[in-house]
Amino acid sequence: MDILIGLLIIAVGAFCQSSCYVPINKIKGWSWESYWLVQGVFAWILFPLLGALLAVPEGHSLLELLETGDNFNILMTVVFGVLWGVGGLTFGLSMRYLGVALGQSIALGTCAAGGTLLGPVLLNAFFPEMGALESLTFSVISGVVVTLLGIAIIGVAGMMKANSLPEEEKKAAVKDFNFPKGIAIALLAGVMSGCFNVGLEFGKDINFGELTAPMFKTLPATLLVTLGGFLTNAVYCLYQNYKNKSFCDYKQGKLWGNNLLFCALAGALWYSQFFGLSLGKGFLTESPTLMTLSFCILMSLNVTFANVWGIILKEWKGCSKKTIAVLVLGIVVLVLSSFLPELLK
Repeated sequence: MDILIGLLIIAVGAFCQSSCYVPINKIKGWSWESYWLVQGVFAWILFPLLGALLAVPEGHSLLELLETGDNFNILMTVVFGVLWGVGGLTFGLSMRYLGVALGQSIALGTCAAGGTLLGPVLLNAFFPEMGALESLTFSVISGVVVTLLGIAIIGVAGMMKANSLPEEEKKAAVKDFNFPKGIAIALLAGVMSGCFNVGLEFGKDINFGELTAPMFKTLPATLLVTLGGFLTNAVYCLYQNYKNKSFCDYKQGKLWGNNLLFCALAGALWYSQFFGLSLGKGFLTESPTLMTLSFCILMSLNVTFANVWGIILKEWKGCSKKTIAVLVLGIVVLVLSSFLPELLK
């Protein structure tokens, strides 16, 4: 029962993340770099900070935790956050060229596999005595393979869409649709985004041990990773503000009320995935396989819900029944990948 509750919590977080681009569409009069930076303040600093404070027991402080923690692990957690930030930037571009459904599918699928496998591999490289590679069991590898299969099927559906629709219909659904360019960017975004889970692996012991509830233990590491990602995104966005002369966006006082609200909502929805991941893992402690695969499960569910939103937003409008059938098959495979590892134990 605990395992089912844990997976359900992760699923709720995935649904929230997949919905975060909906309020962004309500932002008015700001360029991409301006609203991306503002929503990043909420998504990568404010909400993660509030989450991390839940891991701090009474009589202690977050600063105390960082001062007494392993400096190397703290540094590596932030460094991989900076690398993940590159993935976050290109992730946004993948939505621009492929749409919410296909862009998230390719990027998050690559992220799911890379994030799950890279963590134990790199930990083993730095700390071979930990035996991190032992977590990559047959069940875990099988789960990753099935996830990639589901992503590949959805990718085929995307190719069928790209080949079957006239250019004007593609542009109607996704204004800047460009399949080859979008695929290349989405793959890069996925590989770099996988660094998020690597950062979490390095930071998994940054907590107060038994004084911190199991469901909150990864939240301080989440803050460090998102802080690193914010640095990358802030530098790029401010550069784009300078390059495009869009600093004037921040001077539009009449827009701040509306835009701040929807940036905050987008940030809260985005952070919900990792808040849910931490809470969900607190219920998966009896299954080491699902603990290792939890990040992969989160990403596969993100893809599933992203495609649901893609259908709602009519990004697949005009496609043949065969294309839709292939899309649905990919979604079913992704849902199966969340439960298969437990069945293979």
